[in-house]
Amino acid sequence: MNGLKSLNSRSISVAAFSFTFAYLLSFLFEGQVLYSLLDLRGTDADRYILAAIIAHFTGLSTCGLFVRSQAAAKSMVLGGMGLCLAATIPFFFAPSALWMCGLVVSGYFSGCAVAAWGYFLRAFTPKNERIKSCADVLIYSNLLMVGVNVVAMNRSSLAGLALSMLCLVIGVAFIWLLPIEPENEQNQILKKNTSGGIRNPLMLLCLFVFIITINSGLMYQVINPAFAHLTGLVSWYWAVPYIAALAIMRNLPGETNRARFLYAGMAMIMGAFISFMLLGRNAADYLAVDTLMLGACGIFDLFWWSILGEMLDYTEKPALVFGSGLAANVAGVLCGGVLGMSITSRQLPEAEIAVIALSVVCVTLVILPPLNRQLILLLKNHVYLAIYDSMNENQQNAILNQVTVLTPLTVREQEVLQQILSGQSNREIAAALFISESTVKTHVRNIFSKYDVGSRAELISTLLKNQTGT
Repeated sequence: MNGLKSLNSRSISVAAFSFTFAYLLSFLFEGQVLYSLLDLRGTDADRYILAAIIAHFTGLSTCGLFVRSQAAAKSMVLGGMGLCLAATIPFFFAPSALWMCGLVVSGYFSGCAVAAWGYFLRAFTPKNERIKSCADVLIYSNLLMVGVNVVAMNRSSLAGLALSMLCLVIGVAFIWLLPIEPENEQNQILKKNTSGGIRNPLMLLCLFVFIITINSGLMYQVINPAFAHLTGLVSWYWAVPYIAALAIMRNLPGETNRARFLYAGMAMIMGAFISFMLLGRNAADYLAVDTLMLGACGIFDLFWWSILGEMLDYTEKPALVFGSGLAANVAGVLCGGVLGMSITSRQLPEAEIAVIALSVVCVTLVILPPLNRQLILLLKNHVYLAIYDSMNENQQNAILNQVTVLTPLTVREQEVLQQILSGQSNREIAAALFISESTVKTHVRNIFSKYDVGSRAELISTLLKNQTGT
């Protein structure tokens, strides 16, 4: 019975945020409904798009500062989506100051609502299933977005707006049905033992996401305008490769190393920009370029969404963690968009624009592999330390005694090692042991030498990875 209840809550949560994201994707976040309305009214799009993205970024970034429980998250989503609904109504009428106000209000509160989903993802989806819940939300929301876009671009902008608002209403209805779950005891223990330890992996993940999504922003400004004449095809095919990539990644066997697919995604992005330079601007050329670009985006998005989902068990503030990761996504799109607008505003030939864009892509792709390796290592070590911290003293000593060292550790080095395995920095170790930070660094170097490792991450992996069953 509890399993069925959990499954139903998970399904409702996925449905709720699929419809909510569909509104966001089709209207607020550079959505085709918004572009169609601006084009219909003959209004300059750049300032409206920029205002909406900045407001959305602010909502994602700040939600976790004041939403600190699932009950507060539910209230935020219901109230925020209600405000979004009201703020969207002015777009049925002629442009006015209410348009800009509406985009700022709906952008901010939709950002808060998306960040708040971190609480629902943690409460209703087991950790090993979160990649599937994330994939389901992304797939269903994009399918809904495609339907809305087809109507907006081929039939009526106002009808598309009405459909995006209907998605929002349905999403709110599903959110209303979600129960408030009591805090899981295991989550409480994990959060207590790992307080503050998620900061470094989260910062690295945000940098990873930001670098990846610069390419998405470039795509909006460099590739999409070149195929604007293919309205009918673009309206429905644009997100198809993205959805297909998500579906493939979602259904990979659990033991698959998904990080390896990042390299395929990198090759696809480079292929997209090279194809854009070499091919023409007809329908077949668009299919080739869009398939490569959006397929890569699907691989990248699900990779870091699923990592965010895994991080939720190790924080007291799921909205802050989830919102920070998605804010990095928005910042990357914004940066890439501004870069793209700067490039295209110079009215250079398309070939030169593509070369500049490809150069940016190459730089980001060079950075990604080492960044990904460091991110995965940090996340694994965080899990190792969390499990180690939950052990009793005898179990901890047994682990340390099982690993052979080149030279036995001194008493002080053993004390420093214990502090390292408690997740302490050099400064914190110095304060705890009443020694200078330079002395701590000397002990740490000696420990590294005796275990024949080159870093804390390597030391932690050497000591703990075979003991934790990870």
